[in-house]
Amino acid sequence: MGGPGAMTTPGLPARKAAMRLLDAVLRRGTPLEAALAGSTQGMDRSEDRALAHALASETLRRLPDLDALIDSATRLRLADDAKVRMVLRLALVQALVLETPPHAVIATALPLLEGGPRRLAHGVLGTLFRNGVGLPDLPALPATVDLRWRAGWGDAMVAEAQAALAQPPPLDLALRDPAETDLWVDRLEGETLAPGHVRIARGRAVERLPGFAEGAWWVQNIAASLPARLLGAGNGRHVLDLCAAPGGKTMQLAASGWQVTALDSSASRLGRLEANLTRTGLAAELVAADVMDWAPPAPADAVLLDAPCSATGIFARHPDVLHRVRDRDIAALAEVQAAMLARAASWLKPGGVLVYAVCSLEPEEGEQIVAAPPPGLVADPVQPQELVAGFTPTPTGWVRIYPQLGCDGFFIARFRKG
Repeated sequence: MGGPGAMTTPGLPARKAAMRLLDAVLRRGTPLEAALAGSTQGMDRSEDRALAHALASETLRRLPDLDALIDSATRLRLADDAKVRMVLRLALVQALVLETPPHAVIATALPLLEGGPRRLAHGVLGTLFRNGVGLPDLPALPATVDLRWRAGWGDAMVAEAQAALAQPPPLDLALRDPAETDLWVDRLEGETLAPGHVRIARGRAVERLPGFAEGAWWVQNIAASLPARLLGAGNGRHVLDLCAAPGGKTMQLAASGWQVTALDSSASRLGRLEANLTRTGLAAELVAADVMDWAPPAPADAVLLDAPCSATGIFARHPDVLHRVRDRDIAALAEVQAAMLARAASWLKPGGVLVYAVCSLEPEEGEQIVAAPPPGLVADPVQPQELVAGFTPTPTGWVRIYPQLGCDGFFIARFRKG
């Protein structure tokens, strides 16, 4: 614990919370959002919680570049998990990203090292500030991610990923009624890439925006809206939305006239989906169960399997994923995805349609899963006119979205039951 005046230093509680957040992500592999409540417990001011989140998120966004600066100013390399390295990372983010004055940075950084190497931290920061250091325009990816994506997709994709990582993307909204697209573009002062979509600048309080309370829209990246779009209008037919929570696709399907059964293994996440359905006035049957343990009472007209995945495609919005996901995680998830796809395929009526999707940039979770589909499924190639402007199907009729145009990375394939 700090000395008598430590916790009275303005801004110090938020910085301590940011340290706890970074420890949760980097040491324990906890998603940043999942660690937020515990790491900010006891903080009464929403501004302090928001600052802690911003500090941790921006540190993760720029971690390799921050470490390169720190290493340039130390004679012996600090351990990756050394507390002083973590403090220096936070201090540099404040100065170089949040543009906090250097004297204020040092004043809030040193108390974090009570009983530790304050003189070392002060010396490193002083050297870097005197040298007028800055961060590169394009952030470096973690070395393992850079190597993996460069090998899988090439140099151009890695450059796109770096550009996407440079700053949080804009906010996408999906509309309950696509016919009102122009209305909500005007009311929300946004732009649209497709019917039923509005894009607005990030940083506005979502719950206070026009249309939120009455359920006219929900937050959903436009890439994540494509799987449901590829099922078309429901006209009262039955669809199984598997691994459905928090429910963006469920609401899309319900708004498009499908009779939806939404399945998720997490009861708490289904609670969020139920709240969203209530807010938007849409309806779906909710089932708390594991795909591998449950079976529908009768075959369905369509299945949407948004399978559990590494979620590396959402790195621009959630940079912590770049530092948590390991090769062994991807391999383990691929086994689950293949098993889920085979099981879901047996739940279709003859002629029924299945859409498989993952918000992953790993071919092991996308292209390699569907290259040899389960027996009974035949490819139903996606046509260019079915996609949002700016996206095109692959030659095989799959959809591979790289980080571009403010979109999450995604993979989608569509099949029909023979």
